[in-house]
Amino acid sequence: MTDKIRVLVVDDEPVIRDGLSKILGYEHDIVVVGGASGAEAVDKAVHYEPDVVLMDIYMPMVSGLQAMPVIKQKLPNSRVLLLTVSDSEDDLLSALRLGAQGYLLKSEPVNQIIDGVRRTAAGETVLSPQLAGKLAAGVRHKTEERKLSEREKQVLGFLRDGLSNAEIARRLSVEESTVKTHIHHLLGKLHVKNRTEAIFLARRHLL
Repeated sequence: MTDKIRVLVVDDEPVIRDGLSKILGYEHDIVVVGGASGAEAVDKAVHYEPDVVLMDIYMPMVSGLQAMPVIKQKLPNSRVLLLTVSDSEDDLLSALRLGAQGYLLKSEPVNQIIDGVRRTAAGETVLSPQLAGKLAAGVRHKTEERKLSEREKQVLGFLRDGLSNAEIARRLSVEESTVKTHIHHLLGKLHVKNRTEAIFLARRHLL
């Protein structure tokens, strides 16, 4: 990239925000355009139009998961890299569903955070190695437990392709109530709460 990567640092802790800004500011190809709390994140993102928003998740007024979809809607070309203390798989999956380009832990080495900013700006998906391994292990475990029937696999494929219950019923020549039963069973086997999560899982892991 010939132009510098424009970064907005979002964290409710001024010490962390200033520290990250200073560290990133030393890099020849990065410029920190501003800092913000969670409550200020959307307005400042719209004002600065950064390439990368480096943002915490847990902030008291407005969380990163609340601010991110709004930022993505207003600034589709801005990418969000979450930097957090949370190693929760649920937080990671929620972040990815909401459009995060990456997810790193605050315990990562500084050079990994800097590299994460560069990779995020380049359009790569960035995950903490610790969480990537944890996520992969979880997927393998769930895969072993799934054992979807052939019909459930068919229904999941139709869901992944965006078909409604009525459309699936027509494709399979069954009643819509039968489709609902199949969906209920496959949600349980996939350990997800709703069809949106099932679709996300199917698309991400090519089920």
